[in-house]
Amino acid sequence: MTGRGQEIVELMERRRINITFVQETKWKGCKAKEIGNGFKLFYNGSNGKRNGVGIILNDDIKKGVLSVKRRSDRIIWMKVDLEGEIVNIMSAYAPQMGCDEEEKTQFWEDLEEDLREIPESERLWIGGDFNGHCGSNNRGKEDTIGI
Repeated sequence: MTGRGQEIVELMERRRINITFVQETKWKGCKAKEIGNGFKLFYNGSNGKRNGVGIILNDDIKKGVLSVKRRSDRIIWMKVDLEGEIVNIMSAYAPQMGCDEEEKTQFWEDLEEDLREIPESERLWIGGDFNGHCGSNNRGKEDTIGI
């Protein structure tokens, strides 16, 4: 992510993208920073060498941010008021196959706990890298998890 902020902003503007989910930012800390042309990056990372997640919002959407929850260097989510509707926007980065079982278990437990906090009356948008953990046969599920 370092040194890529303006490049991402230009891509988002060119493609008219309002929200971008980023993983492997490799940034330390839990902050929010303007990255150019009204776009703002909300991020969370632990050691600056691995992992790290973030969400980039355009100028209009960032004005509606109600809260930000930085669960870990693998999960960040926020509540946003989008024209009177509450939308929960989450960026997640699942542990890779080579990670230890404890780290994998902790990620899925954290994700489940966060998802349970979201009322059914609110929308949920998740973007992330689930590292192929959705199974080997995704046929018929393309609208949700892709192939």
